[in-house]
Amino acid sequence: MGEQIRVCDVEKYYGTKDNITKAVNRVSFTVDEGEFLGIMGASGSGKTTLLNMISTIDRVTAGHIFYGDTDITELNEDALSDFRKENLGFVFQDFNLLDTLTIEENIILAMSLHGKGKKETDRRVDEVLKGLGIEGIRTKFPNQVSGGQKQRCACARALVNNPRLILADEPTGALDSRSAQMLLSTFCQMNREMKATILMVTHDAFSASYCGRILFLKDGEIFNELVRGKKSRREFLNEILDVLALTGGDSDYAE
Repeated sequence: MGEQIRVCDVEKYYGTKDNITKAVNRVSFTVDEGEFLGIMGASGSGKTTLLNMISTIDRVTAGHIFYGDTDITELNEDALSDFRKENLGFVFQDFNLLDTLTIEENIILAMSLHGKGKKETDRRVDEVLKGLGIEGIRTKFPNQVSGGQKQRCACARALVNNPRLILADEPTGALDSRSAQMLLSTFCQMNREMKATILMVTHDAFSASYCGRILFLKDGEIFNELVRGKKSRREFLNEILDVLALTGGDSDYAE
């Protein structure tokens, strides 16, 4: 049995006693190892707050989040920072690649922060470059490669330390539709071939249709869940659009 991530009765409040905003209200769910899970909801539904708590960037007001047997809500700042470094991979909207380093060096940098030896680093970097089909551009700089290749480099960097969970917050937000499709296909490949567990927050139905399961948030609570199962992506997309129509947040899904 793989290690699950369990979110148990999590709440997040902001504000003062007289004026409290409940951003997340008693949310519970699990993420199985090797799952590609999407979290959807309109702006203000609490999805980014939830992601920030799972990624240890923000603390819960109440409730618990377990990675296997580790309750991250009980860890102090130092322990959290170590936990984040050793267990989490992030794919950001703008890739955050360093222009002065080659593609390979960008990935090595992610590993060197972990104090891994050169031999292990080289082996693992090779593995990820090959796995994502970018070994041919390893010595090039980010400004010498295409947008799709930059994305693959960003994904390789997120994958290289074998994280328990890869987190992506609106990863396709700044991309044109072709680049978005390439990134999402890369996520599917990471999930299928490299057994990466991925949690993606999005408000875009097209992006969400690549996931295996989707949780829908509204006003800080989960109000629906869809599982793709054997359905084609087009069938799944139509189901997602039906659920979004129920949330009344159509204007948020116009892209």
